[in-house]
Amino acid sequence: MRVDNATPKGVLDFIKKNDVKIVDLRFMDFPGLWQHCSYPISEFDESTFENGLGFDGSSIRGWQAINESDMLLIPDPASAVLDPFTKEKTLIIIANIYDPLTRERYSRDPRNIAIKAEKHLISTGLADTAFFGPEAEFFIFDDIRFDQNSKEGYYFIDSNEAAWNSGRVEEGGNKGYKVRHKEGYFPVPPMDQYQDLRSDMVMTLIESGITVEAHHHEVATAGQCEIDMKFDKLVKMADNLLLYKYIVKNVASRNGKTVTFMPKPVFNDNGTGMHIHQSLWRDGKPLFAGDDYAGMSQMALYYIGGILKHAKALTAFTNPTTNSYKRLVPGFEAPVNLAYSSRNRSAAVRIPMYSQNPKAKRIEVRFPDPSCNPYLAMSALLMAGLDGIQNKIDPGEPLDKDIYDLPAEELAKVESTPGNLAEALKALEKDHEFLLKGDVFTEDVIETWIDYKLTAEVREVDLRPHPYEFYLYYDI
Repeated sequence: MRVDNATPKGVLDFIKKNDVKIVDLRFMDFPGLWQHCSYPISEFDESTFENGLGFDGSSIRGWQAINESDMLLIPDPASAVLDPFTKEKTLIIIANIYDPLTRERYSRDPRNIAIKAEKHLISTGLADTAFFGPEAEFFIFDDIRFDQNSKEGYYFIDSNEAAWNSGRVEEGGNKGYKVRHKEGYFPVPPMDQYQDLRSDMVMTLIESGITVEAHHHEVATAGQCEIDMKFDKLVKMADNLLLYKYIVKNVASRNGKTVTFMPKPVFNDNGTGMHIHQSLWRDGKPLFAGDDYAGMSQMALYYIGGILKHAKALTAFTNPTTNSYKRLVPGFEAPVNLAYSSRNRSAAVRIPMYSQNPKAKRIEVRFPDPSCNPYLAMSALLMAGLDGIQNKIDPGEPLDKDIYDLPAEELAKVESTPGNLAEALKALEKDHEFLLKGDVFTEDVIETWIDYKLTAEVREVDLRPHPYEFYLYYDI
């Protein structure tokens, strides 16, 4: 349940009317996980929306040093929503991060970056609204075990509907309804075993104020699913995506399941992506509809040009894990080739043709995945698109052929996404001037992101033996 009157007084009236016991302030850490701290309502009043509540910023990944750790959580009343899972009635409120001395917003707060991106859009005069519609996929598993230490390294996943369980002895008998690899798109129950679970997730999302457009099983075996939310403005959409993840995971948990948004948890099947639909509007009118290719405007094509030009650098934010690049490989419907097209889903940027309504005209960037920090990823995409418009970047000719069937000489002319996270970070290091416009991103944010990802993830993964290396090399 959302708070209708999105003001400090309105939130406090809601708390009183609904007998709320706890206020839970949430914020996004630098890599992309929701963090929270809870307060009894006795510690929360109207002044909290101005004065904030303190916390230790040095304990948050990628943030402050120990000698300058004090920070403030300033609640945003417009984000208030009842938590659908807690025993005691709890109100979730997203907070912005401030420096307690200067009272300025914290530059590494991802939500602050998204807020600045929306302000920058308005300052350009090109548009006043950017709409984003991410399609976040996920896997539902029945069992997940993993470990890594000096003597062993492994993972084990299992799903009742997985293809590898077609011969398993099951209590009451194996009924045989197992999803074959790459054949999970749109089967009806009983093959689709998660219809009711997804509907439970959808109803909880709706009760929490999120508009849902559809839900379905996805291509991969082992419970790959998708729930689609209606598009919204950048900051609001990023807020909703965090609530979406929270709800999906908790509904699964209370039903004895576990959910992951990890891009490639299952070998030799489709990975989990997050196609992001985007459009620009001004004065309530869509700006991407026109008379050019696929019914798009010249502005839309320039926006695509900016996305494609900066795509390699963008992947450092849109595909920010080492695991992301195990999805971005040919043969699994992943858009590794940096091209655009109408209808062709193997292109990095697609122009959906479902409707000729000008209000439905949008682009779909297909290479991102849901491991990203949505505030950073969507802000970076907007900045790249705006750079394309401002500099009239030509996206080139559309590629309407099947990219995976192109002759080698033609395919060689098509740029590809980076092969790993280190390559993406190197691309970001070389190409990030477009992100600095309007002080949306800062050099400090870029440098900290690159350093954190290299030291905490890339190098740590590189240091550890891989199980498959034993298969390849043990008998050398």
